[in-house]
Parts: sequence; structure tokens; C-alpha cells
Amino acid sequence: MEYRDFGRTGVPVSVICLGCMNFGGKTPEDESIRIIDHAIDQGVNFLDTANVYSRGESEKVTGKALKGKREKIFLATKVHGRMDDDDVMAAGNSRRHIIEQCEASLKRLGTDYIDLYQIHRPESQTPIDETLRALDDLIRAGKVRYVGTSSFTAWQIMESLWAA
Repeated sequence: MEYRDFGRTGVPVSVICLGCMNFGGKTPEDESIRIIDHAIDQGVNFLDTANVYSRGESEKVTGKALKGKREKIFLATKVHGRMDDDDVMAAGNSRRHIIEQCEASLKRLGTDYIDLYQIHRPESQTPIDETLRALDDLIRAGKVRYVGTSSFTAWQIMESLWAA
């Protein structure tokens, strides 16, 4: 397997990142765990999931597969989407949602830290400085090591950098 540093962190990650979106949903748990185990056996050390994938089941299955292997894996997950259809506050990039969902992701993943916590989608209702403060607090609390985004446009990233 080939590895490259993750950005300017000095952390080597495999050039292949295993996306876990269908795990716990379309892909049964036992098959999902076999896929993760095989990827790790081939040298993959970078896994990506999200809180909304199969309404949290992807994170649960990924966490089960990583028992006893967590320290060797660069684990990424994302936050944004609606997790409860009956709760209007159960989505978005507000401080409340980000912190609640980080705690829930940590529990589902069976870990005490997330290597890369990403904002899944931009959202116009929440000022970016509120979102960034919540992410910074998660880093300072040791729950998250790095933060990012998976689908911001270039101008949204620049706006975030200016706000930071």
C-alpha cells in the first residue's frame, strides 16, 4: 500500500480511503466487517463514514470492526444531516447539533476520539464562526484531532478561513 501525509499533519494515510456509507444498511454487518478487515489486511488505514449513513448504523458497524485495531486507523466521520425526523434541531451546523452528534458518533464508533471530523454540507442558517467555534472546542476537548469539510465550494472554504 502506498501512503501519503494527510495534508500538512505529518500523519501517513493510505492513498485508498475505504468509504463505509453502505455498511449497516445495504451491506449486512458481517459482510461489512469482512470488507473492513480485508481492507486493513491490504494496508488501508483510512476509513470514512458519517453520522447519517444508515442513520448511524454505518458508524456502529465500523466501530465493531475496529475493536482492537483503532490505534492503527485514521478514522473520519461527518456531521450535518437529520438524525431524527421529529426534531427540527437534529440537523445542520449549529453548535448544539455538532456537539451532540460528535458525542453520539464517538459512542457509535466505540472510540474516545475522531481523527477527522468533517462538516458534511454547508448550511446558510448558521454563521460559520459558530460552526468553527464548536469544532475548535471539540479539538480542545481531545474528542477530535482534525477538522474539515467534504462538500464546501472554494468560496465557502475561503469564507471559513477568513472567519477562523
